[in-house]
Amino acid sequence: MNTVTRNAPARWALFSNGRYSIYLILVAMIIVSSIISPVFLSTTNFLNISRQISITTILAFGQTLLIICGLIDLSAGSVLALSGLLSVIFFKATGMFVPSLIVGIAIGSACGLVNGWIVTRFNTPAFIATLAMQTAARGAALMMTKGQNIYELDNYVGWGQGSVLGVPSPVIFLIVIALLTWYVLNHTRLGRYIYAIGGNQEAARASGIRINRIKMMAFLLNGALVGLAGVLYMSRVNAGLPNAGIGFEFDAMTAAIIGGTSFSGGIGTAIGTLAGAFIMGFLGNIMNLLGIQSYLQQIIKGGIIVLAVAYDISSKHGKKKKKTAQQEPAKAVTS
Repeated sequence: MNTVTRNAPARWALFSNGRYSIYLILVAMIIVSSIISPVFLSTTNFLNISRQISITTILAFGQTLLIICGLIDLSAGSVLALSGLLSVIFFKATGMFVPSLIVGIAIGSACGLVNGWIVTRFNTPAFIATLAMQTAARGAALMMTKGQNIYELDNYVGWGQGSVLGVPSPVIFLIVIALLTWYVLNHTRLGRYIYAIGGNQEAARASGIRINRIKMMAFLLNGALVGLAGVLYMSRVNAGLPNAGIGFEFDAMTAAIIGGTSFSGGIGTAIGTLAGAFIMGFLGNIMNLLGIQSYLQQIIKGGIIVLAVAYDISSKHGKKKKKTAQQEPAKAVTS
């Protein structure tokens, strides 16, 4: 009896510390959504929601890598447009299907490397460096097309509109990227170093970690994901749009933050980001079913971001106070 009583608070603490709260919220949203709409749990509806969130969720995995490392990318939407457009232009000129995907990923990776180089070489805050890239990439996309859209993409739409065994191709890409991100964060030296730098950069430097190289790698991986998202987006809408992706970076950050990635760095998981993305997807689905106006939906999403960040800050502050309180008695005993 004493053992059960002693262990019960510990088990409850797993949920009270917020570690699993995101998954409880996700389950609750599935239950509520299924009550609101009987077709919600159908395979077709689930695949539609997955396809709708696939682009921003792929971006969210890139943001997760950066935010855990103590960085951020405000240029994702603009780089998405630039890389997607260049991929479309390449395909229109050559008709080469697979190389067009590689071109998009390469352009996104190059922009990521430029961001990383500015941050590491000139010690520029990631906020400023990526804000500059946001403006430059958007300007380049508009200049290349003179602000005009590109149509008649023919087989290029296969990347975003195709399917394999009934599963939409963007969803397949999403699953693959989710698994790769999980593997990088949990089973590679790069992932361990990303967590270490985000948790305490000076301690990581003292332990011999090459800070600038890891940051460059994080920006490179993020850029590659942005480039992939650009190809999938242009293919899905069957057009090259220079104004594509406006605000996508904030949707991606929202998914990461709701999924438990801390803006303070050092905390976050790929599975949590995926759960956060689906929460946003289910929320949008519910609001559409209820007929809520799109403008009000944006306000609600903004409020969710504020609540998520406030929760992150308050939970970190609470853990810091608890740690300090535990250390004080130890100091008193020592003295």
